[in-house]
Amino acid sequence: MADLLTIENLGNLLMLCFLQAVLGFDNLLYISIESQRAPVAQQKAVRYWGIIIAVALRVILLFTMIQLIDAMAEPFYIFDWTGVIEGGVNFATCVFIIGGIFIIYTAVKEIGHMLTVEKLDTDMAGKSGKSATQVIMLIVTMNLIFSFDSVLSALAITDVFPILAFAIILSGLAMLVLADGVTAFLEKNRMYEVLGLFILLIVGVVLLGEAGQAAAHAMHDDALALKFFGYEVIPMSKTTFYFSVLVLVAVEVIQSGYTRKLNAERRTAPRH
Repeated sequence: MADLLTIENLGNLLMLCFLQAVLGFDNLLYISIESQRAPVAQQKAVRYWGIIIAVALRVILLFTMIQLIDAMAEPFYIFDWTGVIEGGVNFATCVFIIGGIFIIYTAVKEIGHMLTVEKLDTDMAGKSGKSATQVIMLIVTMNLIFSFDSVLSALAITDVFPILAFAIILSGLAMLVLADGVTAFLEKNRMYEVLGLFILLIVGVVLLGEAGQAAAHAMHDDALALKFFGYEVIPMSKTTFYFSVLVLVAVEVIQSGYTRKLNAERRTAPRH
């Protein structure tokens, strides 16, 4: 225990907690939106158990990756169709591609649903069609996909398992505290749910971009980066992602304020 309580490990723990907080934003947003697909009476329990199970599996994933990091990094297939598709594919590539496609599909489907409903108050409230168990499984699965990138980033900081596991548990506790508040905010402000879905859409694109470099980063070999028709797949940087999110949020806040102002002027115009 004394070996763990060092200045270096405490510094790494603080950095890991910050990393988990930054990278966990999209995860929390997905949990808040997806939990609303469950029956109303079970939504809080869905968020609670979904996060707990996901955090437990994330710790297991971390332990597994520490043990098998070299085996998982090795590409199991290399495309060599010059001028069409080139590059290596490993386990992380598949995870990012599947996760990215699923998130994009979910976001587009929900945006399409919002555009087709006739009565928002009734149709949006009764749109779930999923059992609590199904939603929990989706939350757990997507949590693991989201965590794959953060776990790899965390391993770049330290390989001390207790420190890594403690940081993951702290991030899980933070999600438990914040999940209900984020969900309640989205329920009271429906317009921000659309914003959240568009952010998830960007997250899906980010994951697809990460897939292009997964094998190259794991093996430290730029030649393994995926290329389509001679163009290398370059992932969106975290700085660009969060800047895009801030721009979307700013546009939504300004648009909402301007809309309220216009509506107030229209209501008072007949009186004059």
